[in-house]
Formats: sequence, structure tokens, C-alpha cells
Amino acid sequence: MKGKRYSTEDKIRILREADSGKGIAETCREHNISEVSFHRWKKQFGQMEVNDARRMKELERENSELKKMLAESQLKNRVLEAVCEKNGKPCAQAGNGSAGGRSQDVLGAGGVSDIETFTRDLLVSAQGAD
Repeated sequence: MKGKRYSTEDKIRILREADSGKGIAETCREHNISEVSFHRWKKQFGQMEVNDARRMKELERENSELKKMLAESQLKNRVLEAVCEKNGKPCAQAGNGSAGGRSQDVLGAGGVSDIETFTRDLLVSAQGAD
């Protein structure tokens, strides 16, 4: 049977409660957690305050969003480079990401009107090449 999942803030509050003089064993018994879990939390969140934990969670969320944006941008660049190769024309703006809103012109020049369809076809053909 799995126990309760504690939020980061709850874990820090439990750690502070034990630090206030109550004792580790008594605090663990009250919150129905093992001492092993307590020490693992102490190692992970030892000197952290609740506000620090909230800030860390916010930064992790922001970092995740930025990674997604970067991945989308890199995929878009690959699509533009593939279109340029298909056309046989050099496309300097596709490689450095400074298309300046002209990506539709490049796609239109290659005879591709729908970027999602082209991206799917490109990914399928790339998987077949492996």
C-alpha cells in the first residue's frame, strides 16, 4: 500500500518541525513517515525554506517550457533546411533562424502549403532512412 505523497512545501514544514526540538522519531510517527524518508528529504531539502521551494518549482516549470520552445524552433529550422535542399537553392536565413517572417515564402516556394503535413512527411521519411 502506498503512503501519502507530500508536496515539497509539506516536506520542508515537517523538516522544520523536527528541527524545532520535537525530535525526528516523534515527528516521523506523527506524520506516518519512515525515518529513512525523513533523512532523504533532509538531504534533498535540508537548508531550503518554503519560499525557496516554491521558487525552485517555478524555475523548473519555466525551464521545461523553454526546452519545449527550443525543440520546436530546432524542428522548424530542420524543416526549412529540408525545403531548401529540395529546392536546390541556398537558404541562408533558414540555418540561422533569422527568417524574419518569410518562412511561409520558403515553404510556398517548395510547393508545400501545410507545414504540419510537410513535417510529418519529413519525419516519416527520416525514420524510414534509419
